Amino acid sequence: MELNEASLIESEIMLRKLRLTNEVLETRRSIARWLALSLGIINPGESRLSAVAVLDAMINFQFVKGTDPAYADLEKYINDNWEAMNEKTLRYHLLKLKNMGLIENSKGKFYFKPPSFGDRFDANAWASKLFEEEHKQIAVKISEAIRELKNKQQ
Repeated sequence: MELNEASLIESEIMLRKLRLTNEVLETRRSIARWLALSLGIINPGESRLSAVAVLDAMINFQFVKGTDPAYADLEKYINDNWEAMNEKTLRYHLLKLKNMGLIENSKGKFYFKPPSFGDRFDANAWASKLFEEEHKQIAVKISEAIRELKNKQQ
């Protein structure tokens, strides 16, 4: 009997360990692209910038300005700092970030998923707690699977 492996996937976490070089740190756009690549929002070699622009806008509001942006705030920031983005594309990328577990929204405002403790406008607190709960759940399931595998060998 074959398992439908795709049906077993509850969620995915994509994190890439990348070098943070001086070239990366030269411009806001290159830093935002590095973050998007590191977080699995874009793939290596991907040339589309719309996902990077949305991430940059979210970072600007959450960690620079310390506010939760509404859709119109994000749209204005992206149009002023990147290039015009249509509503469908912006909403697509917001939904993608939400499905990845990076952002949430409530009452028309968008925000990065708050850390389990610490100031949610603190980038260090957010980054250090990023995916912490999901990692714990995955670790428990891996331990259980190894325990069961050991039992099958006896």
